[in-house]
Amino acid sequence: MMIEPVSLFLNPTAGRGRAGRRMFKIKELLEEAQIPTSLCVSRAVGDLEEQVCDQVNSGTRNVLVAGGDGSIHEAVNGIMRASSRAALGIIPSGTGNDFAKSCSIPLDWQLATRLLGNRLATNAAPRQIDVGRMNDRYFANGAGIGFDAKVTHIARSYRWPIGDFVYLVAIFRCMIDGIATPELTISSNDVTFSGSVTLANVSNGPWIGGMFHIAPMADNCDGKLELIIADPVSRMRILSLLPSLIRGRHLGEREITHASIRQLQVEAAEPVPSHLDGEVQTLGTSFDIEVLPAALDLL
Repeated sequence: MMIEPVSLFLNPTAGRGRAGRRMFKIKELLEEAQIPTSLCVSRAVGDLEEQVCDQVNSGTRNVLVAGGDGSIHEAVNGIMRASSRAALGIIPSGTGNDFAKSCSIPLDWQLATRLLGNRLATNAAPRQIDVGRMNDRYFANGAGIGFDAKVTHIARSYRWPIGDFVYLVAIFRCMIDGIATPELTISSNDVTFSGSVTLANVSNGPWIGGMFHIAPMADNCDGKLELIIADPVSRMRILSLLPSLIRGRHLGEREITHASIRQLQVEAAEPVPSHLDGEVQTLGTSFDIEVLPAALDLL
């Protein structure tokens, strides 16, 4: 049986360079499974997204990505922007790998590659997962407005080889700089809120920053998103909440509001930071968020 060639997209800088170091071994493991592979390397921010979109428009039906949540974010946007539908396969090679965890993909990259090769070789049916959209951009794992966006921005500036702990260091740095509490008006069919917040997070998957179990109930196959709002808190209160956040036991705390939503509008009194899948966006004041059920095929 002839197996259709697949495109392997790779960001060599993902995971502090881990993806680049694994590049040829990943290709070798796929070829052991008799999967013909063409390698597409990203050279700049946004390049992977454009390459994916162009190839899907040209007929590519299977897109494999070796990288972290940033690479997956670009690939998902490339697929969603394309005029044709394509399935996405993931080989975790990032720092947090939040999306891979939410999809129960092994974080052992060699095992994940072998399993992906076997699925392609046997023509296994993909599963369908939800995708979120904020304004004109898509997200696979989650969107954040406020504190977590600032943490993400700081974490991306570090190049230390300390894995998930880079986000913990970034939290401490944020606390030193001061904790902004923007005024937000949040509304949907299921919830309304107006006031100061530390953050508003919309989750498609349970994890952010690798180690923080922000939305334990999140399921990217259930046709909804999970909204987590944190009221203004002090530095000391953030420190006391961190262990609960890591274990996913923070939802009962007095400062935390949770609701399941399908669409949401957020208006800020002044420009605020935001992120999509850990990718920092330009400052904004208006955010329209919705879930697109079963919009993405996952290999």
